Formats: sequence, structure tokens, C-alpha cells
Amino acid sequence: MTTYATREEQRACVAQLARRAKAASRRLATLPGERREAALLSAALAIEERAAEILAANERDCLDAARAVAEGRMTRSTFKRLQTDAAGVAEMAARVREVAALPDPLGRWLAVTELDDGLTLYKVSCPLGVVGVVFEARPEVLPQVASLALKSGNAVLLKGGAEAARTTEALAGVWRDALAHFPEIPADSVGLLRTREDVSEMLALDEEIDLVVPRGSKEFVRHVAAHSRIPVLGHGEGVCHVYVDRAADARKAVAVALDSKTQYPAACNAAETLLVHEEVAPRLLPELIEALRAAGVEVRACPRTFELCGGSRGLAPASGEDWAAEYSDLVVSLKTVESFEEAVRHINRYGSRHTEAIVTEDAERAARFMDEVDAAGVYHNASTRFADGFRYGLGAELGISTGKLHARGPVGLEGLTTYKYKLVGDGHTVASYGRGGRPFKHRRLT
Repeated sequence: MTTYATREEQRACVAQLARRAKAASRRLATLPGERREAALLSAALAIEERAAEILAANERDCLDAARAVAEGRMTRSTFKRLQTDAAGVAEMAARVREVAALPDPLGRWLAVTELDDGLTLYKVSCPLGVVGVVFEARPEVLPQVASLALKSGNAVLLKGGAEAARTTEALAGVWRDALAHFPEIPADSVGLLRTREDVSEMLALDEEIDLVVPRGSKEFVRHVAAHSRIPVLGHGEGVCHVYVDRAADARKAVAVALDSKTQYPAACNAAETLLVHEEVAPRLLPELIEALRAAGVEVRACPRTFELCGGSRGLAPASGEDWAAEYSDLVVSLKTVESFEEAVRHINRYGSRHTEAIVTEDAERAARFMDEVDAAGVYHNASTRFADGFRYGLGAELGISTGKLHARGPVGLEGLTTYKYKLVGDGHTVASYGRGGRPFKHRRLT
């Protein structure tokens, strides 16, 4: 861990890191797309070739983490997110290649407008600049974020969870070594922050940092937004729901609910609450609860669910706190609702605006659900686990934004770009137009 003699020394060090990243971002913005792609392919190969080094670092992190779990200082879900293996490292490399293969997001003409003869306005995509990302103890995040940043011409400052410090350092070292073969790519295009205090210092650097992406709890995202003038794109908590409508197909309902909860319960897009319409509850609940319990899920149920089940069936009572809980584990809350409207009200009250699903054969009701539920992702007859940048075809993701500005849902390359207007004329002056002068054509060319 980095240590500083004084707080002033730390502040100066982080500021210098950010200034170098800013300079690097300006060079990346003009780097040809084929060079960015070649560098990403080199990084993917390096990850594969140095898998043993990455796994050894992760094993050391996991040994410390196992003690923390045993002592009650770390949750099982955090430990699960921390772990990786040979297949996980291979998947990291595959994700980098997926990003490399995507179309170049820079220099695209988003709109072309002819203002007048010889006066043309171009709206052109360009990078944001420098992005600061604070993420949880998940090893795969670093190569995903670094690849998206490089592909989109952005420099990035990264701070991973302390639990994965060795793994993060190993991956960053592999990444930098791979990019060293490309002298036109500045080494400072990827920088590491190592302490919470480093993050606090970064949040004050609004002249160098263009966007901050905090990945974590709702409280952490709010803390970052409250302590910085830098724009914040929050990857917050995931309190996701599956609503089983009265017109649901029972087989689909059980399959979607089970996958949403158990496929990877530590993920932010895993379902935390299941809502079941009371008309189908008597025949569906026994099968659904049996499937959940067979998968090792603890089910916390509302009083109405207990009543309809005619006994506990191994259920635990749900408290008021359960409806807003992100378990990130094999725990789910289960509520029987009287109507479609009650289900929507419940989701809009307790959901985190991440991903919500309805299971129904009524297309009209599904359309209403997708219009009325306020979330970044609304699904019909599909697992909430589909909320993922790779599954959306984005190659990877910076995070999942539950806000509504700049980007929403899984954030890929598009969320790391903005645009500028380029106006090309031939000695044109504003005085020539308006009040008896020349009219504008405003003719859209694209």
C-alpha cells in the first residue's frame, strides 16, 4: 500500500497523476482506431499468457478474504465476487477482444446539417477525457473498464476494492506492460489509486477529471455525488423484482424467477424480491417455493403468502426492511399482491431503478408494465440477469447506471463518448444572415 509523509504530499501525488492522465487523454483522442484495436488485442493476449501470475495474486487475496469471512468482517457474497479461476481469466481476455472488435466509437458523424451553401455543421463523436472509476472487489472489472476506456480514447483512473488489491495490481501491471509495445499510447492513460484518501483527493480535481463512476451502495454513490463537482454516473445497488402476473405461464414463471435469483446471486442484476398475483399464488407458490429451497434459497415471505401456503414450508417472515434489501446472496423476499397495480406501486417504491421483470402471457399488460415501471431495464418473460453489457452486445460494461442523465443501464462505449460540433465554412459571417439578409437552409444531410 502506498504511504505518504503528509496529506499535502498525498494531494500533490494524486493531482499529478490526474494531470498526467489529462495529458494522456488528449493524445488518445487522436490515436487511429486501428492502433487502439491492436493495443487491446495485445492486452488480451498478455492476460492469457500471464494467467498464472494473475491467479497467484488472486489466491493471496482470497486467503486473506477467507479469514475475514470466518471472522465476520466480510460477507460471503463479497468473497464470491473476489474469486476468479483459469476460466475467469480466459473470460477477461475474451471480453477485451469483444471490445476490440466493436466499431470505432470516435469520429462518427452523428448529424450533418447544411446551414447554407458552403457552410456545413457536423456533429461528431469524441471521448469524454479522463474517467475516474471506483469499483468493488471484482477482478474482471479492471480489464473491462480499461478496454472500454482505451477503445473510446479515454484515460482512466482506477480504484479497486482493498480486498482485491493484489489482483488489481497484477492486472494493471499486465495491462501496462502490454501497452508499452505501443509508444504512441501514453503509460499514464491508465492510473491506479490505492487508498480511500486517494479517492477523496480525486473528487476535488474537477478541472482534470471529466466523469466519476462510483460502483457500490446507494449510500456510497450519494457520498461521492455530494463531495465532488465532477459529474457522477452512479453504478448503484440493484434491488430488482420479478412480478408473476395472473396471466403468467407457470413454467416460465418458475424458470425466470429461479434464474433471476440463483444464476449468480451476488450480481447487482439478481432479483431480490418476487411478487406473485394472488389469483395464481395458490397453485404457483408451492412449486416456486420448492424450486427456490431446492436451490438453497432462504425465502422470506409476507403474511398473505404464509396464509396461502397453509403452513410455513420452511419460510421465514419478511420484515419491512426486506422489501428494500439488496441481499446479494441466496435470500429472496416473496410477496403476494392483489393486483397488477399493487405490483407496479411496490416496484416503483422499493426498486432501485435497475432492472424489473414481468412474467405474463398478456401482451397488453406487459406493455403497461414496461411503460409504467421506472427502471433502466424492464423485461417481459426474461430473467433480470440479462442486464449486462456483454449480453447487450456492448462487449463489456463500465457499470450499470440507475440514473437518467448521460447514460442509463449497462454503460458501454457510447456512455464514454460525447460529441462536438464542427462547422466548416468559406469566410461566412453571421452579419450576412437575418433581418433582410440571407436565410439559413438548415437542410439535414444525415
